[in-house]
Amino acid sequence: MKNPKFKITVTKENKGYSAITQVKNNIIVTEAENFEELKINILEAINFTFEDKGLNYTIEVVQFTYDLGSFFEFYKVINAKALSERIGMNQSLLSQYIKGIKKPSPPQTKRILMGIQQIGKELSEVNILL
Repeated sequence: MKNPKFKITVTKENKGYSAITQVKNNIIVTEAENFEELKINILEAINFTFEDKGLNYTIEVVQFTYDLGSFFEFYKVINAKALSERIGMNQSLLSQYIKGIKKPSPPQTKRILMGIQQIGKELSEVNILL
């Protein structure tokens, strides 16, 4: 098996988080109370799944996909109110999406993602005087 990227879907649960992926005929599932523990559990599950092949993976091969609740929980530095203003979305509506009360449509999800990615792009281009 050549250095795959494991696309892991992370979902906020009532207590903690779950993670799931499928690689060929293998379904890998784990859970944890927090994100740091979840990353450890994901790596253990991946490495256990492929231990017969003598492979040992690191977190760099994991690509995370989050539900909105998990994303905003993991990246608390992103302020939902400021994001809603930036993308021209009602703050209450974005909050309902984040809490899982409402599910955003594909265009709304794209709008939120584009706003987040724009912030990331801007931050990656920042220079600070020393």
